[in-house]
Amino acid sequence: MKKVEAIIQTSRLNPVKEALQEVGVDGMTISEVRGHGRQKGHTEVYRGNEYTVDLLPKIKVEIILPDSLVDTAVQAILKTAKTGKIGDGKIFIYHVDEAIRIRNEERGDSAL
Repeated sequence: MKKVEAIIQTSRLNPVKEALQEVGVDGMTISEVRGHGRQKGHTEVYRGNEYTVDLLPKIKVEIILPDSLVDTAVQAILKTAKTGKIGDGKIFIYHVDEAIRIRNEERGDSAL
């Protein structure tokens, strides 16, 4: 099993979610997060004062998948989250040792 974690632009959430559902991803966790990469934020002016916004709003999508579905899910995210501009985000893939469904104590892929 693998955990796929994607940090994407807020505007790309619905297309990513729909693409993942189309390839058979049943469950996911979505979080609103803040951060920056190479773009380092930007400056804004409010009531005549200039200030730096260095933590930009992003969306984190977390999914746990059987190994056989990982490449398909990653391709779906890449296809729908990519705009070609700085700030598109990142995808991280982690190994998951175990998954346990609390309701009935199923383990492994069947718990997903």
